[in-house]
Amino acid sequence: MPIERCREKHVNMSFKADEEGTAANVIRQINAKNAKIVAFLVVIGFCFYHGILHVRYGIDSCKWLLTDGRYKGDMEWQPYGCMMHQYSVKDTRRCFRYLSFWGRRNHFVFIGDTQVQLHYRALLHQLAGHKKSEAAFWSQAKSNQTLDVLPQSDHAFHDSLLGLHLEYMWQPYLTDNVTKHIRNWVKEGDPNVIIIGMGSWTIKSSINFEHSLNQFAVNLTRLAQALSLRREGKSRILWVPIPPIKESTEPDTTGSLQRLSNKHIDQLNKAAVEILEHSGAQVWWSLRLLAQGRLDESFGEAYPGYHTLSQTTQILLNAYCNDHMNFKDGTCCWSAEPYTSLQVVTYASLFVCMSIAIAMVLYRSYKGVYCKSNIKYAPLSTNLDLPGSGNPILNSNSGLDLLPMFFALSKLLLIMVFFYLCDRTSFFMKENKYYSPMSFWLPLAYMVVLGLFFTEESRYTKVLHREQTDEWKGWMQLTVMIFHMTNAKVVLPIYMHIRVLASSYLFLSGFGHFCYFWQRGEAGIVRFFQVLFRLNFLSIVLCLAMNRPYQFYFFIPLVSWWVLTIFVWLALPPRVSAMSSDGNPLQFLSLVLKFVGLISIITILYMSEVFFEKVFVTRPWKALFVTTDDDIHEWWSRWKLDRYSVSYGMMYALGLFLAQRHQLLDDRNHSNLMSPRLSLLAVLAAFCGLGGYIGFSILCHNPDECNEIHPYITFIPIISFITLRNISGILRTRYSTFFAWFGKISLELYVCQYHIWLAADANGVLVLVSGYPALNAIVTSFIYVCVAHEAHEITKVLMPYFVPSDWQKVLRNALLFTLVLVPIGIHDGMF
Repeated sequence: MPIERCREKHVNMSFKADEEGTAANVIRQINAKNAKIVAFLVVIGFCFYHGILHVRYGIDSCKWLLTDGRYKGDMEWQPYGCMMHQYSVKDTRRCFRYLSFWGRRNHFVFIGDTQVQLHYRALLHQLAGHKKSEAAFWSQAKSNQTLDVLPQSDHAFHDSLLGLHLEYMWQPYLTDNVTKHIRNWVKEGDPNVIIIGMGSWTIKSSINFEHSLNQFAVNLTRLAQALSLRREGKSRILWVPIPPIKESTEPDTTGSLQRLSNKHIDQLNKAAVEILEHSGAQVWWSLRLLAQGRLDESFGEAYPGYHTLSQTTQILLNAYCNDHMNFKDGTCCWSAEPYTSLQVVTYASLFVCMSIAIAMVLYRSYKGVYCKSNIKYAPLSTNLDLPGSGNPILNSNSGLDLLPMFFALSKLLLIMVFFYLCDRTSFFMKENKYYSPMSFWLPLAYMVVLGLFFTEESRYTKVLHREQTDEWKGWMQLTVMIFHMTNAKVVLPIYMHIRVLASSYLFLSGFGHFCYFWQRGEAGIVRFFQVLFRLNFLSIVLCLAMNRPYQFYFFIPLVSWWVLTIFVWLALPPRVSAMSSDGNPLQFLSLVLKFVGLISIITILYMSEVFFEKVFVTRPWKALFVTTDDDIHEWWSRWKLDRYSVSYGMMYALGLFLAQRHQLLDDRNHSNLMSPRLSLLAVLAAFCGLGGYIGFSILCHNPDECNEIHPYITFIPIISFITLRNISGILRTRYSTFFAWFGKISLELYVCQYHIWLAADANGVLVLVSGYPALNAIVTSFIYVCVAHEAHEITKVLMPYFVPSDWQKVLRNALLFTLVLVPIGIHDGMF
């Protein structure tokens, strides 16, 4: 018995060990490398999926706009697969004036019953808001949700300034006269848009519905034959289906005439869809879906309500204007942006790098099989303690091994192709962003819970140590991502708090670089170019590959500018460091004077916008600070918002070092920074600082006024948060590994979001899984994070090749890069 028990115990222990080993193996497989492999396979799968959709349903986003869509949670209409621009009166008139300027006659014809007349009047209201009769009509209709008796007659509107001619023909029945008119129009290719809709009167006036339906089908077939004569690229013909109704429960007292019912409406609409399917007309089915979602707002028995008519007018304008106006937030009926010669050269160069990498791998495989290689490899040491330093392979005989560089550039090519496919084509779908409290606060709560769950003890005890700053950058970047995806900028208090996060990043930049110089007394050329390369590599490649100006990634130029300012400021004499200032109080006076000079220069630039423009619009660096429209206003507005944040960070670092030197606080161990009494006062002051800024963001109602005050008070919530985060030894020495992981790739997350997570220059969101917003957000976020992590790794690998540790080689590479930019600058008119 004892032997059997021991054997049984041994078997159980072996079984448990096998289970634990299997679980450990599974956990070990959950890593960034395998996640990126899964993401790559998911991308390939969605490429096949969307390819099949395009083969089956076509790639015409106009068809998607006019056919399908859904209401979002806030009853905002979302077309299927594309983004709809909301046209103001100004946008509408600008569209027609632009087309008229180029010789196009804007001619719209509406033919049909009262429903079509309402669409005609809704377009009139959108175009001619100055017209008192239309404004009064729609104001009364919107408030009372009822319609006065509309005139059953023809109507026309003409505006020579817009080159616009609108016609409405009262035709409640589909007759040969209607077919004759349309046949003449489609042969001549005029008007531009013909909107036809009738059928409700056919139902209401019929005694025998089946007979009326058959007669309607015969007449519609004749119309379809006339529409088949339409010349390609000429008139767009839209058939308006009958919208659903709220059926009355009261008994029918008419006796002889039919009553409108959804059953008869559906039969009539079905006949229209089947007959017009292969004609030159398109059934405007999204109009029916719009009306179906707002039945409670309908006018009377079968007329869509005010909001439905407003949305259908927006759809009509998107279908007509988008391809000519090129609004960034309107991708419906939008032609893909043409590629440039610079893009061709960029992708061709990366393709050459990939070919070289494949050739090198094949050659080495051949050499490895058929001969022995005595090549030895050792890691290349780097002296830069930055989240961008890497360890490529060093060949003892020939220096740097070039295979890792070409292999990294090959992966970069695949990433750029994916970026282009997502954001410069209509291959993947795009949807408008919209804000709702639930869509913003719920993912933010999930993020906080996950961050708190993955907390660990840090090996550092210093204030704002490396792991803590990574954590800070991580949760800030995740919050900004949620802010961008949910369009929360429409809520001013949220926008103002996000402004503090942007200021915090610049604050940390000033703090970090000052600390590095203070402790080491070094502000060399190599470190400067390493920092610039880390910041700008991915952005510059995207500028070349995606045909976007440098200012498109506005925060990268902003941080780069302040990095340049910091290094120049630190390099200028007198250089004050911890070693030089020890026992020499005059060094601090020099430092104070340097701070005064820096802030004075910043203030002078701010006080004169004209002087500011003269400085930054000077060629050849003008191209770094202007948008595609040659406008510097964006750079000016963003620069002045955070003009003092870097200085705040450097002054805080100096104050922290002085406090440590004079033993006012101690962060060398796990205890609290200060005595209990001082700690309590500091905590109270920090809570007052945070509460004061929250109150300011709530009470301030004018965005311009808020932005004017923001630069002077932004240090208050930042230093308040730092105090609360570090005053306690327990909090200071613990950090969230979840947030810190994202913090290490925060730069790539910021840059990549513009193309493979958001869409249409960040005005919308990328859609891989249509109709399931939550699932789509999860899938696209997973792919996006994996791509950002891989871009981070590529930057680490390439840095030693482009920015060597020898300052002479660094200057050589900088000169070569400048020479590459010269022909690009000449082509773009920089010189």
